[in-house]
Amino acid sequence: MFTRTTSLSKSRYCYGLQCLKQLWWRTHDSKAPELVAGPALQAVYDQGHLVGERAQAEFPGGTLVGHEYWEVEEKVADTRAALQARSPAIYEASFLQDGVFVAVDVLARGRAGHTLVEVKSSSSVKDQYLPDVAIQLHVARQAGVDVRRGEVMHLNSACRFPDLSDLFVREDVTEQAEALLPAIPAQLKRMQQALAGELPVVEVGPHCDQPYPCPFKARCWEPVGEDHVSTLYSGRKLSASLLDAGIESLLDIPEATALSTIQARQVRAMKAGRPVVEAGLAKALRTLEAPVAYLDFETINPAIPVWNGCGPYMAIPVQLSCHVVGARGAMTHHEHLAEGAGDPRPAMAAAVVRACQGAETAVAYNASFERRCLQHLADNVPAERAGLRSVIERLVDLLPIVRDHVYLPAFGGGFGMKAVAPALVPSLDYGDLEIGEGSLASTVLQGLLLGGESMDAAERARLRPHLLAYCERDTLAMVKVVERLRELAG
Repeated sequence: MFTRTTSLSKSRYCYGLQCLKQLWWRTHDSKAPELVAGPALQAVYDQGHLVGERAQAEFPGGTLVGHEYWEVEEKVADTRAALQARSPAIYEASFLQDGVFVAVDVLARGRAGHTLVEVKSSSSVKDQYLPDVAIQLHVARQAGVDVRRGEVMHLNSACRFPDLSDLFVREDVTEQAEALLPAIPAQLKRMQQALAGELPVVEVGPHCDQPYPCPFKARCWEPVGEDHVSTLYSGRKLSASLLDAGIESLLDIPEATALSTIQARQVRAMKAGRPVVEAGLAKALRTLEAPVAYLDFETINPAIPVWNGCGPYMAIPVQLSCHVVGARGAMTHHEHLAEGAGDPRPAMAAAVVRACQGAETAVAYNASFERRCLQHLADNVPAERAGLRSVIERLVDLLPIVRDHVYLPAFGGGFGMKAVAPALVPSLDYGDLEIGEGSLASTVLQGLLLGGESMDAAERARLRPHLLAYCERDTLAMVKVVERLRELAG
């Protein structure tokens, strides 16, 4: 008998390996607000479902075990019937043994036993997948199924549309998974005891973020101030050693502590309580020769590629904002947003070349991303290749100009635009926007372009102005940040 509040599943087992407290909350507080998937996370789930459905086609003639997720006994009965009928493959093959329920993505029949296939929407096998396979092997074998082999089936990063015959790669992980089997009975006992009792006591630590960020982290971690050592730039190991030594504030870091140049600048700014500006800032800003085109792309990265030459999760630029600022400060704005499910790259490439025409410098923040977008367009739109390569040659990254010369206490140890822009220009933020961050923009864009009939025309028309406003804010932020940097340098 499977009960939702005391029994385990393969996902709960993996949560329990990470943290018994997380397992308890997920089970006994299953309607917690932390477990409500936002649009970006829901998009990840949706892509996973699409990949899972596409993977089933690699095992033709199989039997799908249906029913709602809570109809466990019915799932198990249908699986038993499919096994007796010698189905060549069972999708979502379901087993319940000793209070543990698992649903196997694909159980493929072979001449000598079955192969258990765990389908992942990633492009490689990760260590955290092995316990997932192991618990399924354990339960399926306990149910009497002759499972000889365990595999992880993942997307092939070398696959290119339109040839999807090599979309998946299957990797044998039997040996690694079987090495975990002896420990499973004791682990299950510990988890079941934890679920039967009060909330377990678990100290915070690296497991709060590994292998996945815990949604309940805020319940366990007390809020920290902007001077806490955990905010030290790129200093996870150093922060841990400082905390072990009883040092919690950047203000208390001993002078003899070995810090990187950026970390030392951060500590100086925190101790002084004001911005630290290096003498080289003015020289660095002189590389931004006017007219300057400030560029920002928004991309989508579908797991299953849909346009020629694209592979799984390849970032495809579908939206552009570009503010061009002349030598005397005159500013013009260019924007482009793809429409429809057709290949967006030819129109995007032409829009970039037009926007940057006449600019001496192209600027992006963390420009490696924009550089990859430009290079992808150049590789796939021959008609605009020369113009795109010219933009690449003129591209300057604003991020290192900030990171190597300026630190404000309000940066909070980070140099992302969402931290830097409001700190340097307090009147500039994203709070008034319906779409205010990149992952949400990408999710909305993918639904807008590839969602088909799931989004009606009225909703598309409503969302487009919000997408344009967000991308425009990103390039305007760069303009305002540079203006402020020039003031600081002067």
